[in-house]
Order: sequence, then C-alpha cells, then structure tokens
Amino acid sequence: MGEYREAAGEWRELTMDAVIENVTSLTETVDGMLESMDCPMRVQAQIDIAIDEVFSNIANYAYAPDVGTAVVRIETCREPASITLVFRDWGIKYNPLAKKDPDVTLGLEERQIGGLGIFMVKKSMNKMYYRRRGRQNVLTLVKEF
Repeated sequence: MGEYREAAGEWRELTMDAVIENVTSLTETVDGMLESMDCPMRVQAQIDIAIDEVFSNIANYAYAPDVGTAVVRIETCREPASITLVFRDWGIKYNPLAKKDPDVTLGLEERQIGGLGIFMVKKSMNKMYYRRRGRQNVLTLVKEF
C-alpha cells in the first residue's frame, strides 16, 4: 500500500482482490480519511454508496467468473475540500458512463433492470471520468465538500 500525507491532503493506493468482501475494508479506509477532514456525514454516505456500486461492479463483472485485481487510489485535498477516487482493473472493457441513464419517471414495473446504481453515483459526484488505458479500465470520481 502506498501512502503520503501533508497539509494539503493525503493519498493512499490499495491493491486488492476484486471481491465483494473487500468493499468493507475499502470503505473503512476512505471513511477514516474523510473523518480526519471533518467531512459531513451526508457527503460521506454518498461516497460510501459510490464505492459500493463501483467496486461491486468490478467484483461481479470485470473478471467473471474468475477473480482479478483492483487498484484504488484515494486522494484527499483540504483546499478546496475534496476526495478523488481512481478505480483501476484489468477486466473486460466497460465504460459505465456510456450506459444510458434509466428513466426514473417510469414505474418500477416498467423500468429496465440495472443501471440505477451508476446513475445514483453520477448524480452524487461532482465529476466522473472513464478511460481505457491499454488493458485497464480507469474510472475516476471526484466529490467536493
């Protein structure tokens, strides 16, 4: 695990198996960094949901049916207060931002299955970027608070 800390913020990079069980430890690491910055609980909850959605997608789909590796870089900044999460995997190419947003005006019975989680992440983050770099999926989320 890489780590760096200074007055402007800090960063950590975690390399782990892309399995659902690792969502908890990733979330706890991020929450610890956010708490040291007095992040509002509402914002922390939005970030926790984003971690759950993105990491779960990697765990469930990137390498299926096998297990692969995910690398998550967490960067905090104190001025302006923000966090950047960069998720990297070497699984199948998948750009979650290219998927059409679900029609949330439809009733539950009329909606297509899937896509609601990433839609919520898009709506709650300030910025979201995807790029394919060689064999890597790289998804970046930025949340200011």
